[in-house]
Amino acid sequence: MCGIVGYIGLKDAYPIVIKGLKRLEYRGYDSAGIALFDGNNLEVTKTKGKVADLERVALEKNSKKGSIGIGHTRWATHGVPNDVNSHPHYSNSENLVIIHNGIIENYEPLKKELVARGYEFKSDTDTEVLINLIEDVQINEKVSLEKSVQIALNQTIGAYAIAVFDKRQEDELIVARLGSPLAIGVGENEFFIASDASPFIEYTSDAIYLEDGEMAKISLNEGVVVSKIKDGVAVDPYIQKLKINLEQIEKGGFDHFMLKEIYEQPHAITDTYRGRLLANEGVIKMAGIDDNIDKFLNAKRIIIVACGTSWHAGLVAEYIFEEFSRIPVEVEYASEFRYRNPIINKDDILIAISQSGETADTMAAIKLAKQRGAFVFGVCNVVGSSISRESHAGAYTHAGPEIGVASTKAFTTQITVLALMALRIAKQKGSIANSQYHYLLHEMEQIPSKVEKVLEQNDTIEKVAEAYKDSDNCLYLGRGFNFPVALEGALKLKEISYIHAEGYPAAEMKHGPIALIDEQMPVVVIATKKGHYEKVVSNIQEIKSRKGKVIGVVTEGDITVKELADHVIEVPETLEPFTPLLTTIPLQLLSYHIAVKLGKNVDQPRNLAKSVTVE
Repeated sequence: MCGIVGYIGLKDAYPIVIKGLKRLEYRGYDSAGIALFDGNNLEVTKTKGKVADLERVALEKNSKKGSIGIGHTRWATHGVPNDVNSHPHYSNSENLVIIHNGIIENYEPLKKELVARGYEFKSDTDTEVLINLIEDVQINEKVSLEKSVQIALNQTIGAYAIAVFDKRQEDELIVARLGSPLAIGVGENEFFIASDASPFIEYTSDAIYLEDGEMAKISLNEGVVVSKIKDGVAVDPYIQKLKINLEQIEKGGFDHFMLKEIYEQPHAITDTYRGRLLANEGVIKMAGIDDNIDKFLNAKRIIIVACGTSWHAGLVAEYIFEEFSRIPVEVEYASEFRYRNPIINKDDILIAISQSGETADTMAAIKLAKQRGAFVFGVCNVVGSSISRESHAGAYTHAGPEIGVASTKAFTTQITVLALMALRIAKQKGSIANSQYHYLLHEMEQIPSKVEKVLEQNDTIEKVAEAYKDSDNCLYLGRGFNFPVALEGALKLKEISYIHAEGYPAAEMKHGPIALIDEQMPVVVIATKKGHYEKVVSNIQEIKSRKGKVIGVVTEGDITVKELADHVIEVPETLEPFTPLLTTIPLQLLSYHIAVKLGKNVDQPRNLAKSVTVE
């Protein structure tokens, strides 16, 4: 949520910051702003709306000058989306300016104290309170900007990633983070800041990822000086090489990032198992598992915590782990797990799943599990992310950047990693026959080519979308391994088309949802021949007897469902545990085409953000 971009160097900051803000639009926002310093004047330009609106306002004001700049895309928390509440925010003196992601939870008592001291506030935001607190410390303690930021942050409660500039200390930016990501790009005589590396990847491949509770002074004279917020103790920054490139974060000829990412799934799945899956040798190599195999062999229980699409991937993993590894699995919403008093034992393993590696609720669940002695294994996509650093061990999905807000390749690559984990543990435990193990490995190796075959049906799926784009509701049904796929299919439709949809276990249809079915209700039924095929066919017959419209996702060559359903989409045959990697593809495409036909903003659906880094 929200996006931060900044530049200090010898170039014009405006085009760099604006381009960076556009790269971060996928994170979700409702207003945008920029502050520029040209050596004399510190000018803030901001507006409700999109970055394109900000460009228009900046052009009207002729506000584009300066070699130091900070920019922000805001997701409203405190204060409605409008020009005044947009970032950046000045201090009362207008000497200081700030951009901020996160929430300052104790802003109200801080604001009362500042008002009593004569401070005035133009906005309803917690951020304006923070910048005036910094200024108040600076004035009263007579300390540098860096020190005043440190002191002020030690008085705050909440989460933040901030960048602060003082026009009287024109050669430096101060940045800090706690619970919200912040990266520093290190160039030659120039530095960049951003919520992730995408805004500066074309300028440098060197980056510093601040850890939670760290701050940095960035200047052309001294470079990047990192310290602890709590006590100011210096930290030796680790500069790492970025593994993404500019081509990965561009659309590459596709109309939308979401469509590009759907089509990237064969390659993404291959990249995820590359070097890990050696099918001909009958070997799975995963350092995070291999180095901790005893913990998994002795685990009494696995707890999977995640949110949204990652939670659905966790549900698929529950079936796979219990089927092959024979370890009990519980799948928890991270947002619920952290706010109750869960029973966590020292011989439990907590698997935390997050595309971004920054999900606030999942991070909180990790910290709770660690406090109670559980072993934490992280599954995420972003190298250097908070979850990857906070976990005891883990595995990256190697999906590449996912820009579209509605996750697609994150889901399939997460399932791939989790399946590899389950099979690796099962082999070590001896809970799976050797012949079955080898068969599964060879079949997994074929999944990318089978996904490509599903993608070849794009035109057919688009025609189905045309038939149902005006529906008000939709029901998704699946059984066994494909029940989570039904949930995920419904979520995709809701996210990007705003059509109400529900996912259900097919066997539960008679326990409520059947009351909804009439000639206006399309029902997507995942009816592959693997699993409880006959029972799902029976569900389809019940739907048709009530005049419901059926869209069947079936195995190639299916005849029975084809005769019953109004539309069918075929997927290649595979082993049942791997069917979710195929059956989810047509549901992604169906949602995409319906949303496009309805004129929706597919990559940036309303009210949604890519990474939920605040509660």
